[in-house]
Amino acid sequence: MSPRAQNTRRFLLLAVVAAIVGLVIGLLIGRFGIRSDNDDYRITGISETFVQDADPTISEEIMDNINSDNIRQYLRELTEYPHLAGTDADYKQAKDLQEFWRSVGLDETFITPYDVLLSYPETKDESKMNRIFVYDSAGQVRWKSALYEPILDPSENKSNVVPPFNAYSAPGDVNSTDLVYVNYGRVEDYRWLAQNTDINITGKIVLARYGKIFRGDKARQAEIRGAKGIILYSDPEEYADDSENTDVYPHDWFLPESGTQRGSIYLGIGDPLTPGYPATETAYRLNESDPNTMLPKIPCHPIGYGVAKTLMSYMSGDQVPASWRGGLNITYRYGGPLKQSGWKIRIRISTANTRRKTYNVFGVIRGSVEPDRYVLLGNHLDAWVFGAIDPSSGTAVMKEVSRVMGNQYVKNLGNRAVAYLNMDMAIEGNYTLRIRATPMMQSVVYDATKKVLNPDNTDTQFKTVYDKWLHAFPNSDKSQPRILGLGTGSDHAAFIQRAGLPSIDFLYTYNWDKYRIASYPLYHSKYETFKAVDEFMDRGFKCHRASGQVWAEVARNLADSLVIPFKIQDYANKLRDGVEELDRNLGSLMRRNGIQTDLLYEATDLFAAEVASFQKRVDTVDRKNPFAVRCINDQIMLMERAFIDPEGLPGRPLARHIVFAESSTDSYSSATFPGLVDGMFEIEGGTDEERRWEIVKKHFSVVLHTIDSAISTLRDVSSFMPLSDGL
Repeated sequence: MSPRAQNTRRFLLLAVVAAIVGLVIGLLIGRFGIRSDNDDYRITGISETFVQDADPTISEEIMDNINSDNIRQYLRELTEYPHLAGTDADYKQAKDLQEFWRSVGLDETFITPYDVLLSYPETKDESKMNRIFVYDSAGQVRWKSALYEPILDPSENKSNVVPPFNAYSAPGDVNSTDLVYVNYGRVEDYRWLAQNTDINITGKIVLARYGKIFRGDKARQAEIRGAKGIILYSDPEEYADDSENTDVYPHDWFLPESGTQRGSIYLGIGDPLTPGYPATETAYRLNESDPNTMLPKIPCHPIGYGVAKTLMSYMSGDQVPASWRGGLNITYRYGGPLKQSGWKIRIRISTANTRRKTYNVFGVIRGSVEPDRYVLLGNHLDAWVFGAIDPSSGTAVMKEVSRVMGNQYVKNLGNRAVAYLNMDMAIEGNYTLRIRATPMMQSVVYDATKKVLNPDNTDTQFKTVYDKWLHAFPNSDKSQPRILGLGTGSDHAAFIQRAGLPSIDFLYTYNWDKYRIASYPLYHSKYETFKAVDEFMDRGFKCHRASGQVWAEVARNLADSLVIPFKIQDYANKLRDGVEELDRNLGSLMRRNGIQTDLLYEATDLFAAEVASFQKRVDTVDRKNPFAVRCINDQIMLMERAFIDPEGLPGRPLARHIVFAESSTDSYSSATFPGLVDGMFEIEGGTDEERRWEIVKKHFSVVLHTIDSAISTLRDVSSFMPLSDGL
């Protein structure tokens, strides 16, 4: 194939993800990648271009040219107006990004529309807008919540600011004489209520604080237990540094009492009506009432902690234990009937689901050597209001990374690998890096962070991003920085769970030892503005720049290295750690019920041995033979996919990664061997215990088979089937 023809194929795909769509790239190991060890031949006429390794000077040039002033200006522009998904402002940002990519020299840009079920509150008729009321025994309104957060800074005084709401909440108008406080609304919180009180939440309204688990899981747990509705609030313990007396926005980065966290409570990935498939015009769509949509069934509404304190003042009941108390200057009670006899609380929710157009924007930098292999960088454009942190800090950094690569280095890069590199947001603080990733990304991100200088030039103790990260988040033996697992709370979910792509999520975070908070305090509120980022969170945009440098260097390394720089040994180590954790927590239970956990240890030992053998082949591969290199790279790329089961996890067909997936009770968190862990959750003593154990035993066999398949993926391609004993 001529160089001209090769350049019509893609190299680096920069995707801003507005609606998550599964992506699967088929690979074939061709006949030229397989030969007998006895073959004696020499490949001639191969251009040096096809076998040259990465140019080390490119790395430094890319990182040096990432400019913090540019990122600051991009963020100012991106956050000037609200840009909720499915609105005209959302489309304008998509078009603006496409034009930007064209202007900086990307080879190709395009916008793909999707017809997605989105969710919006009523904004025109105040008599229908989402609201909470308290009525006295005569049916008179004694109190009602505000419809909007007040303006605290002139920069927020813009049209089209959506009032606080929880997307995909069921509409409804419900009331109850009871309001029950359920702490974080977790399974263990409801268990505590059942074991230590006589409170039954069936037919009642519950109040839960944000934090610990995904908000959608809070709504789901309340629904399962028969609650009429749920109210979610941000407690100052998690969002205002433990107290109502903290200096708050617009004077600092902490959440004011009126600040309210918007957000989706949908538990699925992608469009609810086309689960597992892209929401194109011709797609088959479920009815909203179909249980497979996973749409919530009870009303849910978010409030600020000022409103929560008012509601708590109406509550009766015993005081809660210390672990249930937050930072409000009020007595926290379990609740039950309101203090005044005959008084009621009412939730009016008019939030409605509707199909709207939303857009993916793609920019492409083509490679010159293996342009059929993609490195994907992703972020999402839409925001709940101004979105200065989530997502626009990530979008601003993406624009600068693409400017540098598009303008100056496009012809020097060659795509040789596949991975998804996500930056939902560039920062949530200014202290250190925080990484969530699948195991094979580990060594790549360690190498990148050792090249990037610590953005805090007043901190002379730690020279590089890696050094500060190791100090702030060491692993158990303090030998390396700790990398967290990936849940489904961001745009990477479909890529790892459906396509089996090694994935990573980057951001700069706050000091977790100093601030015992749930997330950055202004999360999804109206007050998440450019002012907050520029004046409080990242003065000079140094952390934005460092995030971009790490992101760009990981992309460059994956794209430009002759042999994909993944260390499979990291996967073997993580797999073994997962088996040991499973054994510690559930091993005795499994063995008592006839599951031979030794088989899992044997499988992971065989995997580790095959990894060691494969690494020897990697170390000795003829780097002048493009077919041999291609064969090795194919095996590396296929390894993660070997852990994908097309049938999915038991009861969760769209969660297909056997080793790593989100927890079934917290979509933000990752679980190892999730099908086994979820299957045995509170299994003893249930009415269907025998049936559930059969499901667990079947899935255990699937786990063993999947590990064996991964082993086969790593074997020499000409002898990948093992011989049975005695044959």
